[in-house]
Amino acid sequence: MPDLNAAKPYLAFDFGAESGRAILAHLHSGILSTQEVRRFKNEPVEYGGSLHWDVARLWWEVRQALAGLEEVQLAGIGVDTWGVDYALIGEAGELLQNPYHYRDKRTAGMMAAAFGRVAKEAIYAATGVQFMPINTLYQLLAAQRETPELLRAAKQLLTIPDLFHYWLTGRAACEFTNASTTQLVDPRTRSWATELIRALGLPRHFWSEIVEPGTRLGELSPALAKGSALAGTPVIAPATHDTGSAVAAISAKAADGKAFLSSGTWSLLGTELQNPIVTPEAQRLNFTNEGGVNGTTRLLKNVMGLWMLQCCRQSWTAQGQCYDHLELVEVAAREAPFISLVDPDHESFLRPPDMPAAIAAFCERTRQAKPQSAAACTRAIFESLALKYRLALASLEQLTGHRMDCIRVVGGGSKNRLLNQMTADATGRRVLAGPAEATALGNVAVQILATGAAGSLEEVRETIERSFPAEVFEPREPEAWERQAGRFESYCEAAYA
Repeated sequence: MPDLNAAKPYLAFDFGAESGRAILAHLHSGILSTQEVRRFKNEPVEYGGSLHWDVARLWWEVRQALAGLEEVQLAGIGVDTWGVDYALIGEAGELLQNPYHYRDKRTAGMMAAAFGRVAKEAIYAATGVQFMPINTLYQLLAAQRETPELLRAAKQLLTIPDLFHYWLTGRAACEFTNASTTQLVDPRTRSWATELIRALGLPRHFWSEIVEPGTRLGELSPALAKGSALAGTPVIAPATHDTGSAVAAISAKAADGKAFLSSGTWSLLGTELQNPIVTPEAQRLNFTNEGGVNGTTRLLKNVMGLWMLQCCRQSWTAQGQCYDHLELVEVAAREAPFISLVDPDHESFLRPPDMPAAIAAFCERTRQAKPQSAAACTRAIFESLALKYRLALASLEQLTGHRMDCIRVVGGGSKNRLLNQMTADATGRRVLAGPAEATALGNVAVQILATGAAGSLEEVRETIERSFPAEVFEPREPEAWERQAGRFESYCEAAYA
């Protein structure tokens, strides 16, 4: 239980693709400390042939976390989650449908359908967002095809963190960093791309107000506070997109020669800019301009991340072979290098029924040796990710005109010392790893700013840096990786985009 005599702590709810946490953060004498007060699984549910998020279960977990803090006075509460998925709210304020999971197969063919209505170039010019079939734009086109009456009945559309803020306060608003992942927002005006929405033939009646990170949405609902010490707690929209929060915690400005790599289920490599880059070259390279804090833009590339290893572990477990993540890292480090390389972004790895089989099939198609063990498969995934980061970094430098001398790795993947070293070797750049809890820390950072407990974002970032020092990885064998780069690129899809 927290010290009730200390300064009021901040509460961050951080939902990832596999789990969620409630993190309590204390700011004292220029040092930020965190305490995990609740952790829970985030497991999608499948029914009717479709994949959904179990948001009712997540909401129950939120309420349980709050119940355990009824004697604590909080300085603020904020929620961050993944992007692109959405919830539909009805006229009585009810959730009309359990939100779809972005890996649901209903979006198959929807990108082509969108381009039949609006040219690909026009969509990018309006939004500056990377083309991915999981984007909200294509999900809504799928919903328009399959459940048009449901869309007509919806009074408001909210992204997933907005839904939880709505349930916490009763206020329906879309926070900008998450809204920017929909591919339906203008990154220059930081508002809905209404002309694109009209041209696509999407509904125009349910778009909620867009607010900036740091907006005070209201106070915790009395029905939730129940007259406890939580009564009157401000609910503050952080950068509600988890990567937006992670980047809020660190310094990764292009002008300073710094890139970020948010490493988890997905890998997101990019940098922080003052203005978006929406050019034909950015479209060709399929980079995305996502919302940042304090009016900034995160120019980044999505790369399939540790999802591949997560799926492999599930397949191996189903076969009776249970491997701990740390164990796999250790055995992969002892494997021979560069035996098998795959393109992590190949469509066959998006939602395969058997990931090891998908990796073997890719190697067979590209006339490579197939991984013969879990260790070899893990090594292949890590090396392929590091080489993909190299490609993405080169494109990032090309677009920004800045050389990135340093890559800051944050998120759960920052604890993977083997992959961190491979990233340094493959890119030839210094890698700073940590903090692993950057998303929750960035969530808290925006709350600290919103409550006036710090004078600037730079001040909060310095506090986080001081409180959670990074581990340094210098390139050791860049020449060996240089020799593999051409071979790897030949395995990637003909157009890198």
